[in-house]
Amino acid sequence: MSEDPPTPTEVVYPLTPAHDVSRETEPVAPPADPWGVEDPLDTPIARAAETAMRVRSGRAGAFTVPPATRVLTVANQKGGVGKTTTTVNLAAALALHGLRVLVIDLDPQGNASTALGVAHHAGTPSVYEVLVEGLPLSRVVQPAEGIEGLFAAPATIDLAGAEIELVSLVARESRLQRALETYLAGQPAGQRIDYVFIDCPPSLGLLTVNAFVAAREVLIPIQCEYYALEGLSQLLATVNLIRDHLNPELDISGVVLTMYDARTNLSVEVANEVRRHLADAVFATIVPRSVRLAEAPSHGKPIALYRPDSKGAEAYEALAHELRARRDAAAAAATAVAATAAAGAAA
Repeated sequence: MSEDPPTPTEVVYPLTPAHDVSRETEPVAPPADPWGVEDPLDTPIARAAETAMRVRSGRAGAFTVPPATRVLTVANQKGGVGKTTTTVNLAAALALHGLRVLVIDLDPQGNASTALGVAHHAGTPSVYEVLVEGLPLSRVVQPAEGIEGLFAAPATIDLAGAEIELVSLVARESRLQRALETYLAGQPAGQRIDYVFIDCPPSLGLLTVNAFVAAREVLIPIQCEYYALEGLSQLLATVNLIRDHLNPELDISGVVLTMYDARTNLSVEVANEVRRHLADAVFATIVPRSVRLAEAPSHGKPIALYRPDSKGAEAYEALAHELRARRDAAAAAATAVAATAAAGAAA
């Protein structure tokens, strides 16, 4: 009766001439790994561990500084789609690559402030004082905990009443824009902010309008669930109105699919439907539904610090690369078009 095949722990490589020095023959290479892994250290776990160590030691490769500060509003009037999660973790991913990033928390719930570990209790100087009382933005900005180059302007519960108080103020739609421009202009040489992310409340009120007027780009998270496209047409119509009357430079940077669960047909169908309607506006990177992403804010950390080896951290790392590459490609295309036009005019 034949013996049972050896288990993985019982496999023994046969002795080869390379190991048997008593033989006077040419050495040969040891046999390939019987389990088909050429490099036993190149595994998903090993790669994740390497990523975690690199992030925690601040050795993530540096990104090229953009030619001008990019100001992005993260907006969707539908709640629970991942606006704050996307704002916080995308900002952290960029900061870990050596860029200087500011997050402006414009949601009275203050979730972005919590996730970045900055103080936002009652009485803390916040975005409310900037919008309603004219306090300089530099007086409220705080460094985020654990990531060099990441800053936040917190929101407090006072911001909940700002919608009503802004109604009677002069230039109510552009108060954030003026405060942000003054803040950016006052940055010391060599310490310019490279990216600004504005986290919006789940509405299309005056707070969100202020964010649209202050920004140059809109990033729209859409969850991979039923009703994902509900209200999107209204959001796009609002963006068009802002572009026509208040901010002609406003552009939609892209749509991010969030809370994707590959195990369900619904997520796959919604993702396909969104791509069918919005085509190239949708980022290739999809953010998965993740327990780790949900846990990170309770620790006052972005996912890159809480669990850098998680799927959520990998997704936002990839999204940071894609966001940067998209704008670089657009800028290169615009430069090429301008050069072609100039050459044609000279001819």
